[in-house]
Amino acid sequence: MKMNIIFMGTPKFAVPSLDILIRNNYNISAVVTQPDKPAGRGLQLQSSEIKKFANSKNLRILQPEDLKNKDFAEKIKELNPDLIIVVAYRILPPEIFNIPKFGAINLHASLLPKYRGAAPINWAIINGETETGVTTFFIKEKVDTGNIILQKKIKIEFDDNAGTLHDKLSIIGAEALLETVKLIEDGSVRTFPQDDNLVSKAPKIQKSDCKINWGKKSIDIYNFIRGLSPTPCSFTHFGNKILKIYTSKITDRKSINAPGSVTVENKNIFVDTSDYQLQILELQLEGKKKLNAENFINGLNKKENLIFI
Repeated sequence: MKMNIIFMGTPKFAVPSLDILIRNNYNISAVVTQPDKPAGRGLQLQSSEIKKFANSKNLRILQPEDLKNKDFAEKIKELNPDLIIVVAYRILPPEIFNIPKFGAINLHASLLPKYRGAAPINWAIINGETETGVTTFFIKEKVDTGNIILQKKIKIEFDDNAGTLHDKLSIIGAEALLETVKLIEDGSVRTFPQDDNLVSKAPKIQKSDCKINWGKKSIDIYNFIRGLSPTPCSFTHFGNKILKIYTSKITDRKSINAPGSVTVENKNIFVDTSDYQLQILELQLEGKKKLNAENFINGLNKKENLIFI
């Protein structure tokens, strides 16, 4: 008989993991996700991606405000799970992760102990990593520190951004999760501790973290832009407005002006950095639509002495 599982997750990243468990006939007794939140101009309540998917599969959904609430713990105990699976959810208190017979496991989008934290995909690209992956581990009280069950590696392509890498990792993550559950189910699971000497952090990205420093090297800015694309998105200031930069391209054109200086040439946009000019391909001025460089240039009133700050 298949294990009784409670699945906890919120964003799109978690959907392939829940889907693969359902397709392999595991009993999902409940799906736990964030409460609906107001979003958009009308501030209408929006369900998480996991809630939408769970509803389409007619699964029971729990949306606790407080994970330490005794009523929530009682509901989990009543469901009598063999295993709790967490994919991109919240920090579980011990009174929850200690309930299941086999404990609780987490799927994390990095090769732990590297990139512990809320934004491992973004930081791996920003830091110019050429390899990342996913890790499954048993949850314990200190976040992202539990014993590792298994890992799968993936190459970070030079043109990957946070969006494309997110989608790749969500798929291999689902495969790793299924393999992990089978190991636990048949009693052959083996774990190993994380090496604290190899720890790096991937904290949640704040808006203030997304501002481009044109005084850095072009490769570092290139990685920064793609590591934040398509969301939360890097930005600079153009005049008195915020200008989001989605896509750029490395060039071999030496920078000759102050960092942030803009050259418009043959409907192309080049920005000076500390070494080489960076070509800007997709951008979005505050209050406007996302445009390619040519369309952005066509909308400018002034095409000389431009600067991004």
